[in-house]
Amino acid sequence: MSETVTDSTPTRPDRWVTIFLKVIGSTALLAFIAAVMPEKWIVEIAEELGFDPFPHSPLTFYLARNLSLLYGFTGAALWLVALDLERYRPLVFWIAIGTITFGILQAIVDSLSGLPTWWTLGESLSTIFGGCALLYLERLASKSHQSQ
Repeated sequence: MSETVTDSTPTRPDRWVTIFLKVIGSTALLAFIAAVMPEKWIVEIAEELGFDPFPHSPLTFYLARNLSLLYGFTGAALWLVALDLERYRPLVFWIAIGTITFGILQAIVDSLSGLPTWWTLGESLSTIFGGCALLYLERLASKSHQSQ
């Protein structure tokens, strides 16, 4: 079954790219909660995860909150791309490549930071997998547009 593309009707691969961007974007938006949560919660969560005691330092809380803000704004950006995929289509490829690269760099930074193996593998491999999935979906969408 061949789908025709019109300016107003997205192809099935376009819909999958849009859904993927919105799901990942929505998950990343949740990081805004961590940016404003009480310090006590941050400490308790770190302890529940089995980390050393969370250092009570303004710099430590600053870094944790700012990283959360960065993730939250990344989620908002993914939503913006998803809401106007036609306009931002060329950017999706670079988002995927950037995500894969970020996952590789996460593995290096996590290892250098002495984080547990389960954390390093879980964080970096899920990021790499997400980037690869987006790249795959973007390629399918690009092929469907080239065949028109």
